[in-house]
Amino acid sequence: MDKIGVLDFGGQYAHLIANRVRRMGVYSEIVSPTAPLESLTVYKGLIFSGGPSSVYAEDAPLFNEDILNFNGPILGICYGHQLICHTLGGEVKPGKVKEYGIARVQNLINSPLYDGLSQSEIMWMSHGDSVHILPEGFEITAQTNDCPIASMQNLDREIFGLQFHPEVTHSENGLALMKNFLKRCGCSFNWDIKAFMQQSIGKIREEYEGRKVFLLVSGGVDSNVAFALLNRALGDENVYGLHVDNGLMRKNESAWVKKELETAGFRNFHVVDATDEFLGNLKGISDPQEKRVIIGDTFLDVKCDAVDASDLVDDSWLLGQGTIYPDTIESGGTENSHLIKTHHNRVDKIQELINQGKVIEPLAELYKDEVRELGELLGLPHKLVWRHPFPGPGLGVRILCSGSSEVEDYTASEAQINEYLKPYQLTARILPVKSVGVQGDARTYAHPCLVTGEADWETLEEVSTSLTNRFSEVNRVIYNAGKDDWSGPIFLKNCDTSRDRLDNLREADQVVTDYLFDKGLYEQIWQMPVALIPIGTQKGGESLVLRPIDSTEAMTASFSRIPRKDMNNMIQQIRACSKLDGVFYDVTNKPPGTIEWE
Repeated sequence: MDKIGVLDFGGQYAHLIANRVRRMGVYSEIVSPTAPLESLTVYKGLIFSGGPSSVYAEDAPLFNEDILNFNGPILGICYGHQLICHTLGGEVKPGKVKEYGIARVQNLINSPLYDGLSQSEIMWMSHGDSVHILPEGFEITAQTNDCPIASMQNLDREIFGLQFHPEVTHSENGLALMKNFLKRCGCSFNWDIKAFMQQSIGKIREEYEGRKVFLLVSGGVDSNVAFALLNRALGDENVYGLHVDNGLMRKNESAWVKKELETAGFRNFHVVDATDEFLGNLKGISDPQEKRVIIGDTFLDVKCDAVDASDLVDDSWLLGQGTIYPDTIESGGTENSHLIKTHHNRVDKIQELINQGKVIEPLAELYKDEVRELGELLGLPHKLVWRHPFPGPGLGVRILCSGSSEVEDYTASEAQINEYLKPYQLTARILPVKSVGVQGDARTYAHPCLVTGEADWETLEEVSTSLTNRFSEVNRVIYNAGKDDWSGPIFLKNCDTSRDRLDNLREADQVVTDYLFDKGLYEQIWQMPVALIPIGTQKGGESLVLRPIDSTEAMTASFSRIPRKDMNNMIQQIRACSKLDGVFYDVTNKPPGTIEWE
């Protein structure tokens, strides 16, 4: 079986690259960048991933330079592209303009990577540094308006470099480019998810024979598929599924999950209500990272209580989790990755159990699209496999809190942004809350910029990309879809994760879900988080953010363009059930904004 090795320099997309290679029918593995050259002879080719570091930084990831003498094609992507240049004598330094988002790549000369592609291609950028001087023997093969060396090659050494990310969904012909590289490596294409399922079941049976698994089942896609896979591998008598109603669920979520899993034939499934415990632990907490840790720790405490109350003996059971790779990479769970946000299944207590070998995560190397395909192969009902993704911490990461009502003065920054927006006939305000983002593979925690005025979706995407690239205060752009007046003072509400706020968010979320189903839009949109933020045009007021996105694997995403008539009708229905000072529409792609706000 042909293999491709992917060197992981900590980029968000290291495993996405490996995933894309597998999806094209070639088996791939993640490889340490410090591996000895002789250990890499099993691979037909190597791909160097992106990463959050600068290649010239003192703390840059360690790299075995002998790997550049690999006897086969090498492809460097983003950081990997810069590393090749830097190591071989070229020059890398900060770019004049940082690029995050869509860019048009112009192919300058014939290159085997661009075989069959047009001279101008849409590709996805996410970088601050750029190659400025090529190493000896290399030539430029493509450029963008802001990046003179968008790709390079040395055909004699079979080394290629790309500043952009061909592996992400939003690089329109990126996979065709990657397939050209695989062909250059002489690969055959015979790997698929069926092979993964068979190998995974066999591996679970071999490694965990005689063990039992305790799995927290949220009812989301990942935990449903993990539950089905573990049942198939170990038998339902050896798997205990527990659904915890943490008070952060969607409206009537727990009852729906119980009914649907029982209808699907699962009898080893149980429900416990821990609302008081979760909300009690979250009382007075506003920091999003602290909230995630509390939620993760409380899940584990509830699990232990459930074990103690049953006939299970804790030490003899494994903890099962529906962790998928984006959870791990955003939590800084690989050797060189930066922390974006700690997922509830990667808090310290869980990590201790992982280190002790007491956790089983059968989906840990998969992405959402693969998980759904696996769910179909396992025979799960369509409605359970194709639900909109719902985060483990639930509405806890969709309800922003504040420990203060003080608002900073953003006048100077707003003046610069508004000057930039004059040609678009739009105005902007910086909102006094922050949300998590990811730029250049590293975590950002910055303000959303509220844009008001008449503009189509294409203009809003252009504006969103420009503002997040040019103004460091901003990592997210939202549109004033409710057309409220935000020209006056903006107030920040001092609040935490309370029942009344959660109930208001639940009602609005249900209106959105019902509307999408009624209009046949639900499966056209990959996910639609609805977030409550503690800002208003009057004291004590709050606002709602609609966050419809399109994606396949959750590592990258673009905001969905809901028809304006449907958007307006949806907002009218939301206002009928919730008192809100504003309703906003998030027009930020990922990167630079994460899918969830916290």
